[in-house]
Amino acid sequence: MPQVPQTFDALAVRAWCGLALDALGRAREEIDAINVYPVADGDTGTNLYLTLESAATAVEAVFAGHEADGTHPGRTDPGPTLADAVRAMAHGALIGARGNSGTILAQLLRGMAQVLAGDDAPPYADGRGLGLALRHAADSARQAVAHPVEGTVLTVASAAADAAGDVDGDCGAVARAAHEGARAALAETPDRLEVLRRAGVVDAGGRGLVTVLAALVETLTGEAPRGAAAREPRLHARVDAAHTPPEPCADAADAPGPGGPAFEVIYLLEAEDAAVARLRDRLDALGDSLVVVGGDGLWNVHVHVDDAGAAVEAGVEAGRPYRIRITHFGAGDAHAGGAERTPAERVQRAVVAVVPGEGLAALYAEAGATAVLARPGEPPASGELVQAVRRAHAREVVLLPNDAELRHTAAAAAEQVRAEGVRVALIPTRSAVQGIAALAVHEPERRFDEDVVAMTSAAGATRYAEVTVAERQSWTMAGICQAGDVLGLVDGDVAVIGQDLTETALAVLDRMLAAGGELVTLVVGDGAPESVAERLQARVREGYLAVDTVAYHGGRQGSVLLIGVE
Repeated sequence: MPQVPQTFDALAVRAWCGLALDALGRAREEIDAINVYPVADGDTGTNLYLTLESAATAVEAVFAGHEADGTHPGRTDPGPTLADAVRAMAHGALIGARGNSGTILAQLLRGMAQVLAGDDAPPYADGRGLGLALRHAADSARQAVAHPVEGTVLTVASAAADAAGDVDGDCGAVARAAHEGARAALAETPDRLEVLRRAGVVDAGGRGLVTVLAALVETLTGEAPRGAAAREPRLHARVDAAHTPPEPCADAADAPGPGGPAFEVIYLLEAEDAAVARLRDRLDALGDSLVVVGGDGLWNVHVHVDDAGAAVEAGVEAGRPYRIRITHFGAGDAHAGGAERTPAERVQRAVVAVVPGEGLAALYAEAGATAVLARPGEPPASGELVQAVRRAHAREVVLLPNDAELRHTAAAAAEQVRAEGVRVALIPTRSAVQGIAALAVHEPERRFDEDVVAMTSAAGATRYAEVTVAERQSWTMAGICQAGDVLGLVDGDVAVIGQDLTETALAVLDRMLAAGGELVTLVVGDGAPESVAERLQARVREGYLAVDTVAYHGGRQGSVLLIGVE
């Protein structure tokens, strides 16, 4: 029998994260397959796994830091405290939370940390302390959801806390009681939520929480709950295997009304408490499935809306949003308020694109793409692109990196998801305006190869430019620039150096149109003068009669202005 912590301390937190991550890895596909609420997008297991992976990574970093500090001669490092470990776990989950279920899991872990890492917290928790932590976790998660619904993970968490509170014993006894209470509540979720009953499944988020609590039992007792893998409630009535989807739900006469919001918007937000309170009210009016978790100046915001741009703009007004992820549910996806599809069903084709600003992220999402936001100095890693492709939940995916420097990163992501059975085409777009051109000719009903050829041709026929401000003195193709100079880059090379942003933009536009063109696309960033788009459009009207223009607001993008000429 493995050595088991007799109390809940830092080592137990580390072991729990590792065991829970392994368990979710094994159960991920099964949980994805029973995901019908609040949106039947088949990613709850994946989202829970990615959220816990971020938590576990943060805990490992704390231990690694102490091991590095303990190398001084004559000094013994006692290692991280319980408070260190649970704070790291909660912070890691917060910044890595994915989807509705992952966001709620992050708040559950944060609620536990608030009890176990308090000012008067001991170096380890006994049974009573663990029970109090589970109680606060369930209560704080419920408070984070704008409109709590029974029969979901919130119900399962509350039942776990209730059962834990009824036990007067050590940590192992408390964990066992919490797990059993959660299992019993999970089995009853179809009786509490009609959408689950019709689909013949238990709640996917609750199923994930039961898995995490089973790992806690194993951590504190050395034994997994007897037969847990076989006994956990999976599908309520109709099917027995994780990979066999339930039958289509309900007759047409019994189906709910119009479908729900089209987009899932998630971002991290640096903001004060008062601003977040106002943000909650605004987002609640815009959509549903609103969950805002966090505190101490850092928040994770999740909402389902029809106007993705408005949801992001609300975050900008409240503070500084970043790591923005906008996912279009697609015609095949179903919101709990609308007609449902079977949980394992995939859409045929999707587009995943990296974009440099919030405005463009909303624009791409409204066009049906899954947008991955890349902020200046924060390019997405291949793992983030892999996650975006998985969120698209399609058999075929077109990937638009929209940056020459991201081509290798995107290629690595494409190779990884191809190994998972997804057909991926990487179009080497070097600018977001090339991606706009490609998306404009995208037709999901065409054969995949034909669609990719058309999109590649449209992107390749689009010359691109950007106007930005030099941060330092440097050599360029157009000469030496100084910090503060305005740079006009055409196809990636500096072509114009100026002092005035609008005049430099006009010079770049003239240079591009000298070779001809039919359509000019302008993407204006927050740092541009208000009149710049109007001046550029006037130049086109006056000097290039056969050329049309279209302008978009890009938000806080890396460049002040992007220009595309088709």
